[in-house]
Amino acid sequence: MSTYAIGDIQGCYENLQHLLKLINFDPKQDILWFVGDLVNRGPNSLEVLRFVKNLGKQAVTVMGNHDLHLLAIAHGNSKLKDKDTLENILSAPDREELLQWLRHRPFWHYDSDLKIALVHAGVLPQWNLAQISQYASELETVIQGKKYQQFLANMYGNNPNRWSKKLQGWERLRFISNCLTRLRYCNVDGKLNLKKKDSPIFVEQNNEQQPWFTWPNKHNIQIIFGHWASLGYHADNNVYALDTGCVWGGALTALRIEDKQTFSMPCKSICNPNDWL
Repeated sequence: MSTYAIGDIQGCYENLQHLLKLINFDPKQDILWFVGDLVNRGPNSLEVLRFVKNLGKQAVTVMGNHDLHLLAIAHGNSKLKDKDTLENILSAPDREELLQWLRHRPFWHYDSDLKIALVHAGVLPQWNLAQISQYASELETVIQGKKYQQFLANMYGNNPNRWSKKLQGWERLRFISNCLTRLRYCNVDGKLNLKKKDSPIFVEQNNEQQPWFTWPNKHNIQIIFGHWASLGYHADNNVYALDTGCVWGGALTALRIEDKQTFSMPCKSICNPNDWL
């Protein structure tokens, strides 16, 4: 049995199937971890959702920002953008079943046996393992409960951009959500910069703009994440970045967790890389 973590699929169903053939995925014993953003921008988001849902316990999926965007649109809290490719899900006969399943995906997954975690974007360096689990659980309780539409209506925005235990209500949940599903850069004190999307190689090294995983942290665990296509595959500082820009013409990448071997399937460009989100 092997456990494979797979980067952002974003509706690229055929590429996913090619990658699974490459790794000789056996659905009877292997387990797949998905870093989130199953949907959007690619052509077959509906097929991806159905496939991953049908894997049942053989799949672990965390929530991504595009997944949240789908939920917000479906429940009337946002509108389709020009480059969204979510119409097939919204008009599917099994729409409600798929959305219900997606809404119950976790924002954070930690495997104590493998001693490695899965998240879509990142975590605040100031948070320890217990705090990350607690804050993710707070968010999951709301989005999986009766107030989920209120959260979807209040989740958008870049503020507050600094954590405080005193944060309450939607501001508290928005900050947690932004960390887990949108984070790339923060400063040494944990102040978020959610507007920067470029690769760190093009960023001047200073105390204000550093990738979240480069700062000293309190969690001291290995973390797998996606979300950052311009970063590409990155393995350092106890992190493994797996978004290699499949939908942008890069590749879809899998990491076998047991031995950290990577497998990549080249992809044809579907979207303009200048539109990375």
